[in-house]
Amino acid sequence: MSPFPLRIATRKSPLALWQAEHVAARLRQAHPGLAVELLPLSTRGDQVLDRPLAEIGGKGLFLKELEVALREMRADLAVHSLKDVPAELDAGFALAAVLARADAADAFVSNAYADLAALPEGARVGTSSLRRQAQLRALRPDLVLLDLRGNLGTRLARLDAGRYDAILLAAAGLERLGLAARIRSRLDAPRWLPAPGQAAIAVEARAGDARIAALLAPLHDTETATCVAAERAFNAGLGGSCTLPVAAYSVLGEHALHLQGLVGDARSGRLLRGAASGPADAPDALGRQLAARLLHEGAAALLTG
Repeated sequence: MSPFPLRIATRKSPLALWQAEHVAARLRQAHPGLAVELLPLSTRGDQVLDRPLAEIGGKGLFLKELEVALREMRADLAVHSLKDVPAELDAGFALAAVLARADAADAFVSNAYADLAALPEGARVGTSSLRRQAQLRALRPDLVLLDLRGNLGTRLARLDAGRYDAILLAAAGLERLGLAARIRSRLDAPRWLPAPGQAAIAVEARAGDARIAALLAPLHDTETATCVAAERAFNAGLGGSCTLPVAAYSVLGEHALHLQGLVGDARSGRLLRGAASGPADAPDALGRQLAARLLHEGAAALLTG
């Protein structure tokens, strides 16, 4: 192996560091003797915590600083939560590997209530996601929805301090940090849909870097990559932003790929749903087909309203 260490750019949050360490461990396991080190960086998404994500959102909210490190050759690859990765990457970058997906569900977390249905009228629920807000409004229009930013530890601390009656988080993040006991119930498909790519770890690299692609090949999970490709194509067909109130979840069946998609309005709780199935070797076409159908049925008004 090269005497030079493989450098992984990552955000500094505990979950991001866990994911980067996980990728590093998988690389060392696949390539004995490979030296790997982390390059922790702070992104705009980590720095601006006093405004909702949708207000500061836009392409690459959690990626830009990591991509700068790749472009400047200070890092060889970057590790992301795939749900934070824009549907279209900037020129010069590529997703070199997608790891096997964990639990894609959202988690209902509360110190006093067992699930969403148990919340009393007017209960305070924390989430910064427009996708979660839209689905909450549809199911429980009586709830008071409050913004919630910060890493997992910060969000849980605010719940424990009594600022919220419940909060919604990604189940996979809690499980990866050993906090699965905080999950009171799961919000999962088909009634509730996650963000496109939720619970999948993605590795970004410079496009055309054959050495990095070869090193990452043993980490790539084809089934997960197929499923999330359909979800990301659905998101791309609707505008491609990580902050739009868009949800999608795909599963690979014995004979076809099955995709469910949703567009919502976080203020009214109006939801527009759809489902489609197609060949597993054409996930992009499936995602864009479902996006086009929902746009035809009025999704644009929800996305811009």
